[in-house]
Amino acid sequence: MRKIPAFKSEAEERSFWQHHDSAEYLDWADAKEASLPKLKPSTRTISLRLPEATIEELKILANKRDVPYQSLLKVFLSERIKAELHATKR
Repeated sequence: MRKIPAFKSEAEERSFWQHHDSAEYLDWADAKEASLPKLKPSTRTISLRLPEATIEELKILANKRDVPYQSLLKVFLSERIKAELHATKR
């Protein structure tokens, strides 16, 4: 087995595995199934300008659902993106 190199970043590691066969570095016969219940996708902060009225309306909706308005906005965006992607597949 070859030795897995040390990586300086997640991007460097991702690039490495895109171009190398893991079977040369790991003995998959010894592998065990893993459970990662708390794994969350990577996030990136963005700056988004919205009209104050839109933010206030979003806060009202979020308050009715007892969730932070930023979380509700992420849900709304995710749902709309899925709907748009599904509509373009037809």
